[in-house]
Amino acid sequence: MADTGDISIGTFIRYNGELCQVIEWQHRTPGNLRAFYQGKMRSLRTGKLMENRFRSGEGMEIVWVEYKMLQYIYAEDNNIVVMDPESFEQIYLPKEMMGDGLQYLKEGMEVKVWFESDQPISAEPPASVELEVTYTEPGVKGDTATNTLKPATVETGAQVRVPLFINVGDMIRIDTRTGAYTDRVKK
Repeated sequence: MADTGDISIGTFIRYNGELCQVIEWQHRTPGNLRAFYQGKMRSLRTGKLMENRFRSGEGMEIVWVEYKMLQYIYAEDNNIVVMDPESFEQIYLPKEMMGDGLQYLKEGMEVKVWFESDQPISAEPPASVELEVTYTEPGVKGDTATNTLKPATVETGAQVRVPLFINVGDMIRIDTRTGAYTDRVKK
C-alpha cells in the first residue's frame, strides 16, 4: 500500500470506495503544526470534485490504470462503439463517459479510454478536432475587424460560435474540452 508521499497529479486512487483521479496535490506545512497534504480529486463515476486533507504518511490505495487509443465507430442508443485497431475488438461505452466532447466526434477519430483490469472506467475525446462547417450565415467582406461571433453548424451536427469571416465549406479546429472555435484550418 502506498502513502500520501507517493501520490501525484493524475494518479488514480480509491477514496471512500470510489475511483478518483487526483487533480491537485499540495504538501503544506503551516507554521509549527504537523504537515499535511491537500488534495482535490474527481470521481470517475459521478464526475464530482472532492477536496480533502490527508495526514503526511497516511496509507492510500493507488489503482493501476492503463489507457488505450481506440477508434470511434458510431453511437448506438445510450452507448458509443469503439474499436481496438490492433485486435479489432469492439467495446461499448456509455455516452456519459465521453461527456460533451461526444458531439464533435466523427467516424474514425481516435479516443483515449482508461481501463482498470480490462474494465473501461473513463474516456476522453481528442483535445481538438478539425471539422467542416456545413451551415452558417454568409460572411460580409470587411467584417474581420471586430471580435463578433456567429453560430455555425459543423458536419457532426454540433453548434459552434465562429468569427464572421467563416463560411460554409471552411475547415475549422474546435477545442473539444470547451467547445470553442480555435482557428481556421488551411487546406
